[in-house]
Amino acid sequence: QMQLVVSGGVLVQAGGSLRLSCAASGRTIISTTMAWFRQAPGKEREFVAAIRWFVRAPDYGDSVKVRFIISKDNAKNTMSLQMNSLKPKDTAVYYCAAQPRSDDYRLPKYDYWGQGTQVTVSS
Repeated sequence: QMQLVVSGGVLVQAGGSLRLSCAASGRTIISTTMAWFRQAPGKEREFVAAIRWFVRAPDYGDSVKVRFIISKDNAKNTMSLQMNSLKPKDTAVYYCAAQPRSDDYRLPKYDYWGQGTQVTVSS
């Protein structure tokens, strides 16, 4: 079992930056695919970014590419999402997720989920 705790959500103005963190416990993230998803009201959960444990380069959803940066610290068992140039359309609840495999990593079918944190970007 793995527990994920998300922190860092807040209200920010458009054009600003924000960093989300995901702390894992119960299992190492070294051999785990870690990802961020988000869900806006009335919309499906959307893939934001992922790090597959055996692939050096992270992958990003088209709407956040270039602006967001995903990273993880294996020593601290944590993952982060640096969000830059934020837009009102980035407003959503952000979730971190983890799974011990890499297939379908863009789909919200992960084994473990954090509780989510609200990010609101005002115009």
